[in-house]
Amino acid sequence: MSTKNPFSLLLKTVSVAAIAVLSWSAHAEEQVYRLTLAETWGENTPILGDASKNMAKLASEMSNGRLQIHIDSANKHKAPFGVFDMVKSGQYDLGHSSSYYWKGKVPNTLFFSSMPFGLMTTEQYAWFYRGGGMELMQEVYAPHNLLSFPGGNSDIQMGGWFKKEIKSLADLQGLKMRIPGFAGEVFARVGASPVNIAPGEMFTALERGTIDAAEWVGPAFDLRMGLQKIAPFYYTAWHEPGSETQFLVNKKKWETLPKDLQVILETAFRVSAFDMYVQAIDANAVAWEQMRKENPEVQVRDFPEDVMNAMRTANKELLAELAQKDELAKRIIDSQDAYLKKVRAWTDISTKAYLETSKVE
Repeated sequence: MSTKNPFSLLLKTVSVAAIAVLSWSAHAEEQVYRLTLAETWGENTPILGDASKNMAKLASEMSNGRLQIHIDSANKHKAPFGVFDMVKSGQYDLGHSSSYYWKGKVPNTLFFSSMPFGLMTTEQYAWFYRGGGMELMQEVYAPHNLLSFPGGNSDIQMGGWFKKEIKSLADLQGLKMRIPGFAGEVFARVGASPVNIAPGEMFTALERGTIDAAEWVGPAFDLRMGLQKIAPFYYTAWHEPGSETQFLVNKKKWETLPKDLQVILETAFRVSAFDMYVQAIDANAVAWEQMRKENPEVQVRDFPEDVMNAMRTANKELLAELAQKDELAKRIIDSQDAYLKKVRAWTDISTKAYLETSKVE
């Protein structure tokens, strides 16, 4: 008869198996996932480029080093407007860009950056996260093996820099302006000639007369570009009341990540997006103060009433045409319109009323 205790053997077997499982788990937890990101912006572009860097740093820290993200700027990959295709194909795992750059490929992507006369930044974030915007955005990107997440907001964007003052609608006829997205289509409808060129080419194009006007972002970005040195008329906002960038994700790559790393990555997107918004507000305030001192020739202008009326009409017509042609476009437009009416009623008696009654001495 054997003297070995069967329970002792069983305990030993279980112990060995448990050690093996724990060893495997520890190894799995230590696995490093290396992702690549292509951004539309040039190297060291302030605010826009900071969002990607902040996101990568957050993802690494929150994952205890298990997520490592390498960033290639436009000067590295040489395709600022190729980010969509590079992430879609898997050449890069992630991208940081702006959704309206893809309207020529997928027209419904343009709704998720900023729409003329539409939602302001805080209103748009509320729509994304509480009003069904995220679900609609993923529906648009899903057929392209992509996920899209809000990637940071530059807040209200100025109407652009013009070499000559716009005194009436007649002054827009044939005017060549760098202005992307749906706003470019609105400008075209009222007689201007919109041009979509990469940010790094704007100054040269304006200087050489290839274009007559350029829309970029706001003082923090424009001051660095030097646009105020060439075009002294600075027009106020209408076309991008809350310009949102995006983090693009290759969906197949996303599905290979453990659930906890998916949550960490999405959290890093969200936090860095908020940081970019805060940074943009502060940087615009600082840059505008500097610009007023160093460039007294800059003249802030509102577009004339006939121009604004024509653009509002054109905007409504273009939206109606899109809604008629595409069922998904109609659902997005209807969603944004309904949310705007709901949230703007509150904005009017809160933010707007406060600004009208509160004066800074």
